[in-house]
Amino acid sequence: MSKLTILRYPDPRLHTIARPVTEVDDRIRRLVDGMFEAMYAAEGVGLAATQVDVHERVIVIDTSDKRDDQLVLINPELVLISDEQVLSEEGCLSVPTVYDKVLRPARVRVHALGREGERVEFDAEGLLGKCVQHEMDHLVGKVFVEYLSPLKRNRIKTKMLKQARDEGR
Repeated sequence: MSKLTILRYPDPRLHTIARPVTEVDDRIRRLVDGMFEAMYAAEGVGLAATQVDVHERVIVIDTSDKRDDQLVLINPELVLISDEQVLSEEGCLSVPTVYDKVLRPARVRVHALGREGERVEFDAEGLLGKCVQHEMDHLVGKVFVEYLSPLKRNRIKTKMLKQARDEGR
């Protein structure tokens, strides 16, 4: 797959709802490879296909220090969500240089398909739990800044539009 470009907020394509993957085939595996390449190049820990303008339910994650623990989630679903909430700082490759605190469930259980179409099930908390929830939001067209106040969102939007102008985007 050609080099993928990560969409920047407030690009309206970030609000597209992703459709389920019907078949895990070579096309999807090439997409996954390209997504990992783009994510690592941007020094991120997670990336949803929506962020590279592919509107299918695919997520890649690697929260390891050595960048050697790839997790592929195809058609992910949260099947268990804890009542306990945690407030922690988040950032997003589609909203570079912006970080803010978001309240999310402390633990989730995830069902998905892996890179080869195998069933994957795991519990996630901490950075992985936050990352899974953040990337799954992208699949339903939600960017983390939407958890923030309208005032903060407007400031971020203005900042991102100015950055895009300055970069000639």
